[in-house]
Amino acid sequence: MEQISNGMSADLLTDVQWRKSRYSGAVGNCVEVAQLPTGEIAMRNSRFPSGPALVYTREEIAAFLAGAKDGEFDNVLH
Repeated sequence: MEQISNGMSADLLTDVQWRKSRYSGAVGNCVEVAQLPTGEIAMRNSRFPSGPALVYTREEIAAFLAGAKDGEFDNVLH
């Protein structure tokens, strides 16, 4: 695997297991995540699996998930 950087092609992230939520639709409109060997978390759009991957630290993902569970982003869909 080459140097990991935010926005790199997800195709370059080899040896990772991409996962998506069981709530995802069957038509490929999903966000997929993968834990990287560095401990960071990568995200990609399942409609464009070779497109860019956004790379976050574990702390960034933990903060986002805590906010989502607490309802901080409930107004995004309104």
